[in-house]
Amino acid sequence: MYRGTLSLRTLRTWIEHLPPESATKTALRNSVPADVMDKAADEARPDLAPWSSAETLLAQVKDELVRVRHTLIAVNGGKPGEFVPTPRPGVPPKRKQKYRRLSGDQRAALDPRLRSQPKE
Repeated sequence: MYRGTLSLRTLRTWIEHLPPESATKTALRNSVPADVMDKAADEARPDLAPWSSAETLLAQVKDELVRVRHTLIAVNGGKPGEFVPTPRPGVPPKRKQKYRRLSGDQRAALDPRLRSQPKE
């Protein structure tokens, strides 16, 4: 019961910053009507949602197990696949840069020594 010692703003801040697996957040999620939940599911971006500490730890454990598996395959003479870390929210995936081969004109424009070379 509110007795005037805690401001409503502070209480709201505390509730908003509770972990997603807390009983209060679970009760708030369960109180949302089904039609609102269906609409939110269509617009959801789980890759941008914050993770709890348990989910972050689980992703780290999974990555370590994959690295151990790759090491065992390499030690036994196999060729392990490329290691791809578990995607985490807020961390964009690393993309390999695609390089195009330069044409003869482009190479000549970059390096003056190639300007006298015959063009391909």
